Amino acid sequence: MNQMLLALILFAVMYVLLLVFSEKRWIIALAAAAVFIVLGILPVGGAIGAINWNVLMMLAGTMAIVELFIQSGMPQRMAEGLLRVVPDVRWAIVALSLFSGLISAFVDNVATVLMVAPVGLAVAKQIKTNPVPVIIAIAVSSNLQGAATLVGDTTSILLAGYVGMSFNDFFWFHGRLGIFFAVEVGALLTIPVLLWLFRAEKGRKIAPSELTEVRDYVPTALLLGTVLLLIAASQFPNKPELTNGVICMALAVIGVVYETLRGAKDGVAKDVLKAIDYKTLLLLTGLFMVIQGLTSAGVIDAIAQLFVKVGGGSKALMYVMIVGVSVLLSAFIDNIPYVATMLPVVSSISAMLGIEPYLFAFGLLIGATLGGNITPIGASANIAGIGILQKEGYKVATKDFLRIGIPFTLIAAVSGALVIWLVWA
Repeated sequence: MNQMLLALILFAVMYVLLLVFSEKRWIIALAAAAVFIVLGILPVGGAIGAINWNVLMMLAGTMAIVELFIQSGMPQRMAEGLLRVVPDVRWAIVALSLFSGLISAFVDNVATVLMVAPVGLAVAKQIKTNPVPVIIAIAVSSNLQGAATLVGDTTSILLAGYVGMSFNDFFWFHGRLGIFFAVEVGALLTIPVLLWLFRAEKGRKIAPSELTEVRDYVPTALLLGTVLLLIAASQFPNKPELTNGVICMALAVIGVVYETLRGAKDGVAKDVLKAIDYKTLLLLTGLFMVIQGLTSAGVIDAIAQLFVKVGGGSKALMYVMIVGVSVLLSAFIDNIPYVATMLPVVSSISAMLGIEPYLFAFGLLIGATLGGNITPIGASANIAGIGILQKEGYKVATKDFLRIGIPFTLIAAVSGALVIWLVWA
């Protein structure tokens, strides 16, 4: 059996296991990487070099800072203040959805849902309406905006690490509008969709509630500081490779030390360390090595050649295929391993067509991020939102989710992909 076929079979087995045993994904990915090394598909030196430490450090640091931000009470205070200025329940739901999207552009999607969903739940209970569609709207909106900035989602960090993008590049890249604006166009066009879906709530008023007290403003300053320092680092083209990761980790350490010395809450360092998703970090570590093994064995180029053959060399058809396939697959599978696998593929496709990789890479991110909004299991934010509802005793039928997820995804994905095409094709 040649090395390419062996690598492809091992990858297929790994992916099936990732789908079946979702709670053990990190173990499966690391085990697959070990098999690649043992069989000689990937040298040990190549395995270590394949790990993107900058990506892992950025993720760990932002996870810690976000936990401090949540503990401070600031997100709840912001959401509650927002509800005081909306005219009725319908606009309150839209405002909470857009607010969750804004927060998730800088904070992990799941964390955003955990912050904003309780506010939506309280509003639904106050006006005695079904909270299920409210929480679903919050979840899908947070998932959408994760692709807007460098720190919004794991897939954004993967994209930036692979094609060499800084924080500013998500806004203005190579003299053109960045992916941020494509995501925002999609977000704005979802407003009429949400207004129509919640038309029955028009005219119903919300009684103002007491605002949550903000325990500490330092975590908010740290989150803003992270964004500002990443923007500042973007101004230096020849900065060390680990710059962004060091920024995120350093501010996380400062936050933990400050809270510990402040003594505001016992065991704050323990809480922050528990909030870091080590399983995702280990999953990515394994995937980095597996994908390098696939690249070394020639599998990535073979997949790219298949795409080019099916697409007939047409850039437009190839783009539609990449976006469409990404939307469909991400409705049922985790977009982190999918994007990690497909980034080298779209780069290889671009090289075969003689174009830069940005068009296909941005289309990949749009499709993979938004595709998760079609089904309840397509994104971690959706699962988190449904978990909150189930904990409160509410049942979430698949049809309830599809009623919001399908129109929301279609309008956002089509409009976002169209903007990317018009700017980057």
